[in-house]
Amino acid sequence: MTVSEVVNLVIGLLGIIVAFVMFWSLPVPFSASRDHPRLPFLSIIIPARNEAGRIAPLLNSLQEQNFRSFEVLVVDDHSTDNTATVAESYGAQVLHNESDGSGAGKSMACWYGARQAKGEWLLFLDADTYFTQADSLKNLLFSYQLKGARGILSLQPFHTVHRMYENLSAVFNIIVIVGMNTFTIWGDRFKTAGSFGPSILCNKDDYFLTGGHEKIHEALMDDLVLGQAFLDQKLPVYCLGGKGILSFRMYPEGLKELIEGWCKSFALGSKSTHPVVMLMVIIWISGSFTTTTALISSIAGGDFVAMAFSGIVYILYAVQTAWFARRCGNFKWPLFLLFPLLFLFFTGIYVYSLFRVNVLHSVNWKGRKIDV
Repeated sequence: MTVSEVVNLVIGLLGIIVAFVMFWSLPVPFSASRDHPRLPFLSIIIPARNEAGRIAPLLNSLQEQNFRSFEVLVVDDHSTDNTATVAESYGAQVLHNESDGSGAGKSMACWYGARQAKGEWLLFLDADTYFTQADSLKNLLFSYQLKGARGILSLQPFHTVHRMYENLSAVFNIIVIVGMNTFTIWGDRFKTAGSFGPSILCNKDDYFLTGGHEKIHEALMDDLVLGQAFLDQKLPVYCLGGKGILSFRMYPEGLKELIEGWCKSFALGSKSTHPVVMLMVIIWISGSFTTTTALISSIAGGDFVAMAFSGIVYILYAVQTAWFARRCGNFKWPLFLLFPLLFLFFTGIYVYSLFRVNVLHSVNWKGRKIDV
């Protein structure tokens, strides 16, 4: 084995070890016991702009919940499709956003819905999410109650993959979760980066105390900034995984939307990641490339000893990456034998996101140019 191959394998092994520290666990909500205390009336607020083709699974899953003490408020933010008609067909109350800045984004729609809400607790859900079991909503609320029903409890939904290109999101999903700082071996030693955006549960008093979505309506990363607003008021922010509770499908329209979607937020979101966690992410990504380089070099040189060692490390990387990704979504196991392509795609999009944010100062999303 050459010196460079040894160095590459050492970095690869270090990346594997560091990754276990970086992504030690991903807790999910508790299962509600039969004798749990009474849960309060809930307002479910769904901001929706041209979501006619995606909102039905969520509304249908809400009708199937065993817990029924809730209202569903769909805030139609100047949709040009039949979002309102679809929502009303499932019995949801449709509100037409009349806030200042309506049509300009999710935050003002959430704020408008919160002001009309009757519930003691507020649950903000993205229109493309859906509950996976009949007790999912009850388990989510029960978990919030066990944590004292203060601050925010947010879930990152379990990513359901239907088409091959969607597997390119695997590494992004891992790093979005890791980047919240709370899933390392040290638990909550590092302050959370904020809250996950697709699912945010809080009580109404805390929400209005922080200023809610109105305070952060100009923020591109509204989920992170809203979480910070709660932290500023000394209110806790809990982040959990959504497996078995809440799912979604990301960017079903095609590869272009997937690229724009990840580019839109990744460079900005990474700024909230703790430096120690960011360093571990960098080591893990670097190790994926050095491991691949060592394997290719050993094959090219015909060194069977080097091939054996580098092959073992390569397989370990593939298995670990697949295991991490399967915590986040139903990504396909065989594809992780080609894990370098997933890391390369991630790196390319991340660099492109940095360029868009720091040089062009704009990103594209759903046909609109957004200044950042």
